[in-house]
Amino acid sequence: MKLLIAIVQDEDATKLISALMSEGYGVTKLATTGGFLRAGNTTLLIGIEDCKLDGAMGVIEKVCHSRKQVASAPTQMSPGMGSFTPYPVEVMVGGATVFQLSVEQFKKF
Repeated sequence: MKLLIAIVQDEDATKLISALMSEGYGVTKLATTGGFLRAGNTTLLIGIEDCKLDGAMGVIEKVCHSRKQVASAPTQMSPGMGSFTPYPVEVMVGGATVFQLSVEQFKKF
């Protein structure tokens, strides 16, 4: 048995959860925050049998796409002054970061 921990952008989470559940995968959703933009993420916990691993990874890859987004990044106005002003920067967001862990034992009560 495997445990997938998939960290996805909030924008992709609802569609991914629906796609996984329609394929018969059980999903637990956790609200998380992180990354360069400090934006909301969703972390999904997906427990699956080894034989279903490729199918679940395929669903995640199909739904979660990277895309460009404009964000404000601080820049120093004058050396030594410590003042910052934001300027727009184009960054890649989205996609999915997936961790795969082996599960030695699983019990459901």
